[in-house]
This record gives sequence, structure tokens and C-alpha cells, in this order.
Amino acid sequence: MENYISLSTLNDFIFCPYSIYLHNVYMGGSEDSYHSNIQVTGKAAHRTIDSNQYSTSKSNITGLNVFSDTLGIIGKIDIYKKSEKLLLERKYKLIEIYRGQIYQIWGQYFCMKEMGYEIEKLIFYSTSTNKTFNMNIPTQENYDELKNFINQFKQFNLDEQINININKCKHCIYCNLCDKTEVEENVY
Repeated sequence: MENYISLSTLNDFIFCPYSIYLHNVYMGGSEDSYHSNIQVTGKAAHRTIDSNQYSTSKSNITGLNVFSDTLGIIGKIDIYKKSEKLLLERKYKLIEIYRGQIYQIWGQYFCMKEMGYEIEKLIFYSTSTNKTFNMNIPTQENYDELKNFINQFKQFNLDEQINININKCKHCIYCNLCDKTEVEENVY
């Protein structure tokens, strides 16, 4: 599965392709040197999922590794509630749902469908606000959009011009390390 693309990498790619490069450069070092407080809080909120301590109910599956041979993607789900046929993606603070997050849950959905799971509901859940955001089940058109995006990722060349979005740069944990922008400090 080494040629499979991580769903989290696709989300990073839509934010900024160069951030993936910077992430890999600094991956060997301490996360404390580049992770923002929001990321630390988000990781802490995920501990119960990642350690399978979220629920003792046999009808809940947490932290399941998923993959799709047809799309060439891998990832990990947060919660699948068998009895409700519900796929739930938890975020610490969710005010607005971005395209990368939508691609993430679509990817999880298509992986699980390919693996034989029945899913009738998709939900994002904001743990800090206790709000849920219902999502539509992806259509064939959504599948094609995701597949097209995966192909764009595969064909991306780091030597090409990267569109700089100053607002995104301000929210990037790598902005003070980035040679593509003048932004020196992030908002965190």
C-alpha cells in the first residue's frame, strides 16, 4: 500500500501543496517546534479515538484503518455506528466545513463502501461546541470530483508556481519556515 495516498495528505494538499513538502522536511523533528496550540488540542481530543477508548459499545467501531483500491487512498475513520449506519468525523472546533474536509469524509465513505460497510448517514461533529453538521451521501458526481482531485494530486509538480493565499499562510503552522511567502508569523 505504499503508493496509496493518505486522506489527511489530500486535505493538506488542498490547503497548500507546499505545506506537504514542509511537513515532510520537519517530520523527523519534535512536533512541539511547529505544531500550533490548536493542533495540540485537536490531537488530545483524538486520543480516545486513536486508543479505542471512545466507547465500549460493540456497535461502534473507532479508529478503523480504511482503504480503497479503486481510488488508491488510505485513511482512518473516527467513528462508525453500525446500528445507525453512521460515519462520524470529529473535529475539535468546526465553524465552517472546507472542501478538504469534505474530500476526507467522502474518501472515508468510499473506502468503507468498498470494504463492505453500509453507510446511510455522514456527520461532522464539533467537540468544542457539541454541534453536528449533517452531510449528504456522496453521489457519482462527487466520486468523480474526488477521483479528479486525486489525479491532480498525483500529477502535481512542486516546481510549478504555487498560488499564495496570504489568509491561508497566516493560518499555516509552517509560515515562518516557508520561502514562498512574506508572512512571518501565523495567527496562533
